Amino acid sequence: MRHGRAFATALAVGSLLVLAPVGVTPKGCGDLTGGRLCVEGPVGGKGAFTTRYVRHGAGRAKGPGLPVQLGYQRKDARITAFPGWFGTLRTKDGSAALTGTLDTARGECVRGLMHHDGRDYVTEWLCSS
Repeated sequence: MRHGRAFATALAVGSLLVLAPVGVTPKGCGDLTGGRLCVEGPVGGKGAFTTRYVRHGAGRAKGPGLPVQLGYQRKDARITAFPGWFGTLRTKDGSAALTGTLDTARGECVRGLMHHDGRDYVTEWLCSS
């Protein structure tokens, strides 16, 4: 009986780790109908920024990927800048990511951009503290 309780406890704890809260969008991300778009990087300094798109469900199917253009947009208290692009590639197994180096200032914000099929998609703003 003791092993049964230990197994049940381990199973319950494991399910808490696997079942992360649904609907919680990480900072610098944006949830789209078919996936999630995120930007990561050291806002408020110089470093590598990555814009990543991951499709959900059926969009992850094998076959030719979708062509996507990935990049970023910056803003501060005075101005929102034009988009900057890291490049264009096809999704592979439902995801795509491109990286570039940016030199951002304190008080600045960055968001990820994706252009696909004539439409633009954006993440939430990721700002320096």
